[in-house]
Order: sequence, then C-alpha cells, then structure tokens
Amino acid sequence: MQEAAARSLRRGLERLRPLAKNKTLRYGVPMMLLIIGGSFGLREFTQIRYDAQKLHSKMDPALEERIRKNKISLESEYEKLKSSDFDDWKNIRGPRPWEDSKSFQEQQQQVLHSKPS
Repeated sequence: MQEAAARSLRRGLERLRPLAKNKTLRYGVPMMLLIIGGSFGLREFTQIRYDAQKLHSKMDPALEERIRKNKISLESEYEKLKSSDFDDWKNIRGPRPWEDSKSFQEQQQQVLHSKPS
C-alpha cells in the first residue's frame, strides 16, 4: 500500500518538474501576484489614512458657526483694497542675515524720523 502511494507521489512530482523549470511560472506569476496584491493592500492603507484625516478635520460646532457668520466675499475685499491709497508708501530695506536686526531697525527709525516728509 505504501509503495503504491510512494509511486503515485513520484509520478506526480515528475509531472510537475517541467512546470518548476518554466521561468514564467517560477518568476512571472509571483511577480504579478505581488504587483496586483500590493495595489489592493496600498488601497486599504491609503483609505485608512484618509479616514483618519476626516476624523481629525472635524471642527467645533461653535467655530463652524462663527465661520459661517463671518462670510468674506471677494467683492467686499475688493472694495477694501479699492478705497485704500497706495501712493504714499516708502520702501524700507530689511536687515541682511549678517546684520543685527534690532540695531538696524533702530537706525531705520532714526533715519525716517530725521527726514522731513
């Protein structure tokens, strides 16, 4: 009985030997499984990420109501800019990285206050 089972096992292995030598089955199929399986796995992980972002982005109801009340339209901002006067501005140079910003600001203040407008 055991001999018959061993013989049938050997025959089955001999039939599978040419398939084991086939490069497509040996390298191509596992590669395709990794690519396709990886895409499904990545989809699940990215979905978790976006679900977590939705949970964190929920606002306090009081804050949402304040935002709704303070609607700012493009037209209202345009009117504010239209009414402002941009003709009397002065170009003031900022400090360089190697300069001390406090002393430079004090020097600029003195220069501005000493010049007559």
